[in-house]
Amino acid sequence: MPSGRTHDRITMYALPFVAGVTFWQTRSSNATLLVAAGFIFGGLMFGPDLDIYSVQFQRWGFLRWIWLPYQKSLRHRSFLSHGPIIGTILRILYLGCLLAILAIFVLAIAQRLCNLSFTWQDLGVTVGRSLLQYDTEYIALFLGLELGAMSHSLSDWGGSAYKRVRKQGVRGLFSGKKRKVIRGGGRRTRVKK
Repeated sequence: MPSGRTHDRITMYALPFVAGVTFWQTRSSNATLLVAAGFIFGGLMFGPDLDIYSVQFQRWGFLRWIWLPYQKSLRHRSFLSHGPIIGTILRILYLGCLLAILAIFVLAIAQRLCNLSFTWQDLGVTVGRSLLQYDTEYIALFLGLELGAMSHSLSDWGGSAYKRVRKQGVRGLFSGKKRKVIRGGGRRTRVKK
């Protein structure tokens, strides 16, 4: 499994390729900027290793505590954290819920202290309209976040596969679990780890 520095290098070296392919496919500087920004953020701060005490986790500085419940609820390298699409969606939902709770709290206080006149229904309509009006931008940003996370997960899987091949040969790619041979009572028994 590559180190945090290796993951960072992969992200930085892949950025020009991701931006170039995005611009080639979309001919849009806005879409390219959103995909590239999402890729950098996804690769350096919002990737799968937020489920452990990692470089990505440490980069959140004094806000890293917000990821502690996420870490406690997920096993490292599980499909829910490192899986394609589902890992990124879960992190977005997790962070989005925290930001929504904070926004509701701040707006409730501002409504009381500053006599703001808005309803929660108006806020919901505004957010819904934003999601519909800027759907292409949200998709581009999500794609960038997903590509950043997948560069991390693919390098993890590739590194693990390389180690298995070096240790077990090509058959190491096809044996999903490591096997441990237990000897006892004159018989050999294979147990999956």
